[in-house]
Amino acid sequence: MQIVPNLKADTITDKAAEMVNSESTLVMDASTSHVNLDKSFDKVDKKVVEPKGAPQILPWVHIAISNAKSLILDMYHGVKDEFIQAYLNEFCYKFNRRHFGDKLFDRLMAASVLYRATFQHRTYKMKNSTNCG
Repeated sequence: MQIVPNLKADTITDKAAEMVNSESTLVMDASTSHVNLDKSFDKVDKKVVEPKGAPQILPWVHIAISNAKSLILDMYHGVKDEFIQAYLNEFCYKFNRRHFGDKLFDRLMAASVLYRATFQHRTYKMKNSTNCG
């Protein structure tokens, strides 16, 4: 998952060409955002889908999006725009490893050792900071 500035056809086409192998088969709805994808990909399957039928046509897309929205809205109230990509990265990490079972802790340790922050940490000055006690 990656944040895009808008859903214009050119933006979606550029991002898809950057992120998806050109030999892949794309299965999608017939959104106006997808009109140019035929030019970048050989195999494009566009389906006109009623809103109620979308989860049956693209089930994992809808499951991932709804789970990501639930995680962000339920756990991180008042999300700042600058942190949304980090939250999406966290969601994808967890979602892609949901079946690891006993090996999950070992994989988490390896990932935490190799992790490099994608944002700068800030130091906040606290008002009226006094020692307790």
